[in-house]
Amino acid sequence: MPGMPTDGGGAMVPFTGEPGQGAPPPAPVRPIRHGVAPPIFRIYVSWSSGNLLQVACLRPPNSDGGGGTEEVVGSVVEVNLGDGGSGGSEAEEKIDEAEMRRIEYGSVPAFALLQSRKNTLADVATMSHVPSVPDHAEWWQYVLEYSKTIGSLLGNPDPSGFMIEEPKTILKVREKPTSLRAAWELLEIFYVDKRLQGWLPERLVDWLADFDSLLSTMASTVYSKLSNFQKKLVNLQIVEDDPDYWNGLSAALSVGWLDIVNMLRFHGSYQLDQMDSRETENGLVEAVAVLVSMMPRMRPNLPTGKLGQCCKTRPDFIKAWEKWRGQVTKLECSAFWIQCGHQKTRDGLKNLLHIMMGNIKEITAATSHWLELFASHFLYIKPFTVGFEGMHHLAQKCIQLMPSSGTNGLTGLIIGVMSENPEVVLAECTKNFGPWLVTHAMELLTADNDYADIMLHEERPNLGGISIEELHRLVYAQVLCCHPLTWQIAPTYLSSCLNQGLGLLEILLLKQPIQDNCLVLKTLEICRLYELENVSTIIMKIAGIYRWKHGRKGTGVYWFQQARDKVCLDRIAQQLFEHIGKSVTDDSFKQWEGLLELLGSDIGSAGGLEFLHRYRDFKRSLQQALDRRCGEAARQTVDFLIQLMKNPSTPQRFWLPLLHDSVTYFLCWLRMLLPLASRSQNQTHSVILSPLYPGGAT
Repeated sequence: MPGMPTDGGGAMVPFTGEPGQGAPPPAPVRPIRHGVAPPIFRIYVSWSSGNLLQVACLRPPNSDGGGGTEEVVGSVVEVNLGDGGSGGSEAEEKIDEAEMRRIEYGSVPAFALLQSRKNTLADVATMSHVPSVPDHAEWWQYVLEYSKTIGSLLGNPDPSGFMIEEPKTILKVREKPTSLRAAWELLEIFYVDKRLQGWLPERLVDWLADFDSLLSTMASTVYSKLSNFQKKLVNLQIVEDDPDYWNGLSAALSVGWLDIVNMLRFHGSYQLDQMDSRETENGLVEAVAVLVSMMPRMRPNLPTGKLGQCCKTRPDFIKAWEKWRGQVTKLECSAFWIQCGHQKTRDGLKNLLHIMMGNIKEITAATSHWLELFASHFLYIKPFTVGFEGMHHLAQKCIQLMPSSGTNGLTGLIIGVMSENPEVVLAECTKNFGPWLVTHAMELLTADNDYADIMLHEERPNLGGISIEELHRLVYAQVLCCHPLTWQIAPTYLSSCLNQGLGLLEILLLKQPIQDNCLVLKTLEICRLYELENVSTIIMKIAGIYRWKHGRKGTGVYWFQQARDKVCLDRIAQQLFEHIGKSVTDDSFKQWEGLLELLGSDIGSAGGLEFLHRYRDFKRSLQQALDRRCGEAARQTVDFLIQLMKNPSTPQRFWLPLLHDSVTYFLCWLRMLLPLASRSQNQTHSVILSPLYPGGAT
């Protein structure tokens, strides 16, 4: 969809409302960092996969670069229409291109190691008659190690993000989370880590504490409530009179953020000048704070600094829960509430107690998103839930009670995970998170799910005989191939596609430019790693032809030798024969002697150049014999001469030059030996012939 940019107040594509509709509604704005200097001549817009939109920006064809510097004449960027545009969450960290390339490169070793282990276990399964690789006991551990490695590339959320360490501070400054990290960790929790089956609800609460800020781009969440209250906390003198103070406490407690209980210490009754007059009120506040900090949690351990009572076994948890719930009920029925003279404090503390007692009305009022309500059910209403027990049905009820607007891809992914539907999970990942996550997350889906394993690995005729897993890997490899900085890692994914991957890998390698020697060597190394000898030979031939045609004849001969291309080497030999044979003189031969020097000692692979190489050695030995007048050089000259004369491949045009060189050599030695003739006439014949026959006269 090409278009010419028009004057629209600096906008690349101006937006106007319909005529007669008055002022248009505010349009979502998505900045595009294309890196193309103005003026922009043409813009192309096309749909990509999922919610991705490809925008190409081009400069005029004959625009002059400023100052002789090389400028970008065009760029293609992808815009995610599902990220909420300018209405997206301010608490989310956007992943730029450089960071995404770091993630892509960092995930290659983990992916390759997992594929190697999978192939090894597949061979073992074949010999031991095991139905499939996931049936091996250690396979899920390999996948968990792989998941942890990938997760470390995406960043690690700060577990102490809600601890209060300084006065007037609720939320610590920490690294902003990303939806990519949230989606990956969610898949790891539900599909890979078997150790979490006993305390899955608690792990979901931890996930919500890290990524609650990403749940909605329109409606408020617990994180947004606390963030807004922190901004006004600086100017508050009496916090207990502010409704947002109690609302923030109720919201944090409803989703299990027990560390936020320290907000209770902001209460005015803790001030030294008011403790005597508000002693009962302060006692109630402290009692509620102690009960919150002693809440039982069924999990193997608690991070350092986290509040709560850790229970590792189900019986211990049930016992501790009943005791704790009894203490909460006892405090709620206490007579001290009558003596509390501050109405807002009494109502706020009562509301916190009702949440801990599992009152659905107070819990629903405290939460803002259906997933927060969902987590509250496991904490206070159904605390003994284990695994996936009734999760999907409960999620549907929470959605009906609290429908959310402006949701992002995480919400759909969570619903798909809880419904135990791999098709929905895969579709949500493809739609909202791109091919990188889909390619690497498929290993998580099949770690301990036979249905997902069959669905992803079944070869489908409508896909050209390939599986869904191979299809997504090919799509991701194509994305990598489109960028000059990432094409080198595409072979790792193409080689894992048994049906069409190797064919596409050969096409990728053959399409790489051969102007740069470093790039050629890199391509040849990839061919060596994947045992593509035919492709390697073709690349070396193409490199040799390119360099020969552009005047780099020595490098061209080198690549022809590496490719063992005797046809091209014979043609080069014929060209050298024609140039040297036209005028076989020392000057004309020296013009091409450097090229022959580059042929090296392995003359057997040089095809028709073997004769010229031997002729070069003969000329060099002849010159040494004439200069030094030594017997060893003379003996080598005779040997080279005999080899050339006996060789049937010696061209006839070189017979006369060889004869001329032989006569020159003979006359030189004859002049040197004439003074010796007068000494002994009987030995003249023997002496004269001795240089030609070093073994003695015959």
